[in-house]
Amino acid sequence: KSRPSTTTMTLSFSLLQQQNADTSNAIITEFSSHCDFLALAKKEGDLIQQRDAEDGEKLQKGIDCAKSKGVIDPNFEPEKYVTIDVLGKTPTEVCDSILDHVKKGGGAAGIVILLCGLSGTGKGTTVTKLREKLEADGKKVVCWSNGNIFRSVTLLAATWCEQNGENDIKKALTPENLASFMSMLSFDKQGSSGNFDTRIHGLGLDYLVSEVQNTILKETKVAKNIPTVAEVTQGEVITFAADAIRKMSAEGIDILLEGREQTVNYVRTPFRFTLTLSDETLIGKRRAAQRLMAAALTMAAESSSDEDVKAAILEALAKMI
Repeated sequence: KSRPSTTTMTLSFSLLQQQNADTSNAIITEFSSHCDFLALAKKEGDLIQQRDAEDGEKLQKGIDCAKSKGVIDPNFEPEKYVTIDVLGKTPTEVCDSILDHVKKGGGAAGIVILLCGLSGTGKGTTVTKLREKLEADGKKVVCWSNGNIFRSVTLLAATWCEQNGENDIKKALTPENLASFMSMLSFDKQGSSGNFDTRIHGLGLDYLVSEVQNTILKETKVAKNIPTVAEVTQGEVITFAADAIRKMSAEGIDILLEGREQTVNYVRTPFRFTLTLSDETLIGKRRAAQRLMAAALTMAAESSSDEDVKAAILEALAKMI
């Protein structure tokens, strides 16, 4: 079993510059008994738990809506999840544990790996490490996100409002319109590149998501309306995503998917993992350390000594309390 490392890393400027798990772990170790750090960590941990609970309620409302509309099967049963306690494990060790399970499960090309877990358990870092390891083995890897699909539906809804003289986005979200909007989205190999992409084609629009994800899909008319649209399109987007992932997997592409269980449940795969932290106080400590290292980096310089770095972190801490 993995045990927490007994090596204490010096809080140097070079470590601060890394802005990664090593940096946050060093800050947590250095300030483990500092009352202001513990107070900030508790506040951050409470906020994360509150946000997770609120997000979970909103998601469940959307799932229940989708079930009532018959968009998703109310009796659907996902494969079992493997729980991994990340306490004392490095991101590399967590990845190795996941890949060991995949290997034992007979995973070949076209595997789909799902990662769930509360905020602060390291899902994003784990996905990054998994991608690095799989690509180093010569695999083609896609990190899938439902975010751009929600944005695409929202763009269509906002466009419908513009064309029909409506200011209230909710007027665009009738069952008939939603079915129409989803029919305007397709996922397949696109253009001469032969790469998979989502195409938005309808209401006078014709875009590939990869070409507009950082421009048109980030415009205010999309961003401000995403929560309203997402609440009533969870089922449609989940179904679209499951189909897209199935197509890529069939082509031998490995897919990494991170999200809440309510949404990723509907993607078929035996490789499902939930990351947990048996010491839940670490969730707040990690977030506090992340905020502190980002703030301290703006105050430190290449010439900063270890003591200067520590002083910058303490100055940042004092401002946050």
